[in-house]
Amino acid sequence: MADTLLLWPVVLPLIGAALAAAFHSRPKLQRVIALTAMILTFGASVTLANAIMVGGILTKTFGSWMPPFGVVFVADRFSAAMVVISSLLALCALIFSVADLRQRQVRSGFYPLFLGLMIGVNGAFLTGDIFNLYVWFEVMLIATLGLITLDRTRAQIDGAIKYAVLNLLSTILFLMATGLLYGATGTLNMADLAMVLPQTESSAALTLSAMMFLLAFGIKAGFFPMFFWLPASYHTASIIVSAVFAGLLTKVGVYALFRVFTLLFEVDNGILKPLIAVFAAGTMLFGVFGAAVQWDVRRILSFHIISQIGYIMLGLAIATPLAMAGAVFYIIHHIVVKANLFFVAGAIHRATGTFDLRKSGGLMKSSPMLAVLFAIPALSLAGIPPLSGFWAKLMVVDASFQGDAAWLAGIALFVGLLTIFSMTKIWIEAFWKEPLRKTRVRTVPAAMIAPIAVLGAITLAIGFNPEPLIVFSNLAADSIGNRTELMGAIIDQSTTAGVTP
Repeated sequence: MADTLLLWPVVLPLIGAALAAAFHSRPKLQRVIALTAMILTFGASVTLANAIMVGGILTKTFGSWMPPFGVVFVADRFSAAMVVISSLLALCALIFSVADLRQRQVRSGFYPLFLGLMIGVNGAFLTGDIFNLYVWFEVMLIATLGLITLDRTRAQIDGAIKYAVLNLLSTILFLMATGLLYGATGTLNMADLAMVLPQTESSAALTLSAMMFLLAFGIKAGFFPMFFWLPASYHTASIIVSAVFAGLLTKVGVYALFRVFTLLFEVDNGILKPLIAVFAAGTMLFGVFGAAVQWDVRRILSFHIISQIGYIMLGLAIATPLAMAGAVFYIIHHIVVKANLFFVAGAIHRATGTFDLRKSGGLMKSSPMLAVLFAIPALSLAGIPPLSGFWAKLMVVDASFQGDAAWLAGIALFVGLLTIFSMTKIWIEAFWKEPLRKTRVRTVPAAMIAPIAVLGAITLAIGFNPEPLIVFSNLAADSIGNRTELMGAIIDQSTTAGVTP
């Protein structure tokens, strides 16, 4: 049945994680298991996305209870796209790890933890229930803390503590918001909430719940003023882990924000819209200014995660169909580009032995292929045409002008200029200038180059032919807040399956 397609993006990593843990003393077998699990997960994700494009929203109920009482998985175009791009990124990271992962990290449980992270990520994208979204966030948190501290260094433990404290605060806010929401409506099923909330009288409890959701997901998304944990923790992890975190973790928080503040709460009501606009502007500015003063390439890229989240938040701040479509486009573009830049950072470290730009140099001569592969995501991140970042920025900036928010468009354009500065800084220091000392530049293995090239090719493909993704983004944006379509799909599936009302 088509609805069983919803299970595989979670079940396959779960099986892989269990097998990898069972064979913890056999690293090579663990690698084969993890790669096989992610290849199958990516294939299942593509199949799921294709089924949704053909037949519309898919749902899967559990426990023989009709929603809103039973647990449900739901996938529309937006969630299916997130599962596909996440699975592709995870597969690229595992290929990269062939050349970069150390035996100590494998013995510390890298493969089970990595697959456990993907269980949580895909579960969060597919759940149709607010409380189960919390459960998947906690699965992600446990795996993330393990991955940050693989080497058990002082810096990693310090980064993990900062990450844990802020995310535990997010968890508390999330649970309190969920409790208030359930008390006011009597349900936690997202589709049911989407139908019940418009008929529920506004109250202080609902307003407080909305604010708590905004803060809780804002911490996980890493937007202003709650982003300090991100640059303090991401750079301490191994580069494979950092790349996956950069591409996925904040996007799960963004995804939750878009779900909650389209299906459940109206952004246009009350103070939410101007508040999100201020958050978006602050996120762009503080992120790009923080990157400008860094010399460690990982910290530069970590701060640019923050600034780019601000661009995505413009979609929610403007809250028009064009803005939402631009946000969907931007999310997909940014997952590919940001993870790729972290992979390039890992390749720079392999070639020069350092992440400090002041101590590197000469890669243009010694590794011209790497220089080209860096230029693609770097220029795309800065929004240089005709790469994917140009179209992403064009959509959100155009939506800002059309949505009477020219000040946000101006900030977005200014931040784009400063992004060029940061990417130029990496180019000059790591690639163009002569190294400060005569050292042998090591060859970058093919296992590192391959995923960088694949993600670079995706960036070029989107850039030179953006129309398919623009069309998809518009369709996905239409489905994000479509309450009637979502609830209808759940009821139809439940009736077909014959579950108990």
